[in-house]
Amino acid sequence: MSESGKPILYSYFRSSCSWRVRIALALKGIAYETVPVNLIKDGGQQFSKDFQALNPMKQVPTLKIDGITIHQSNLSILKKVGEVSKDLREETQLTWAQNAITSGFNALEQILQSTAGKYCVGDEVTMADLCLVPQVANAERFKVDFTPYPTISCINKRLLALEAFQVSHPCRQPDTPTELRA
Repeated sequence: MSESGKPILYSYFRSSCSWRVRIALALKGIAYETVPVNLIKDGGQQFSKDFQALNPMKQVPTLKIDGITIHQSNLSILKKVGEVSKDLREETQLTWAQNAITSGFNALEQILQSTAGKYCVGDEVTMADLCLVPQVANAERFKVDFTPYPTISCINKRLLALEAFQVSHPCRQPDTPTELRA
């Protein structure tokens, strides 16, 4: 916790794992402080002695909350923030989404088509949504054509309209370079 009593998120603006945690914190309405960790500058600030003392894994995100420091995995942080339901159905959706993302967009599109409406119904945001948006942003950055994936495009557009996804977006982080800011 910081001097103000807020959790501290050690983050890099472009890290998709950090973005997922920022989304979860925003969805839960948890105010936090950001400590930027530039993964490129000076050979990578995650390799500094100070950061290694905080996180021996030398990765972002790292979250200090409720007197503990979480850095084991992105999923551990999201569980602490409260975004991962203990409901088996929700965990199954997360597993499907993770497998689909690692398998490629064709698999993800098929899963989303078969579960239409479960991934973004009104303001209900699932773990799959937390995984989807950062992955789509990274794919778009590398000029992936989403024409063959209309469901992904539709869900991504609806999620990006939500405030939690807007405030957590990489282009709105304190360490975002000026030329990449929204």
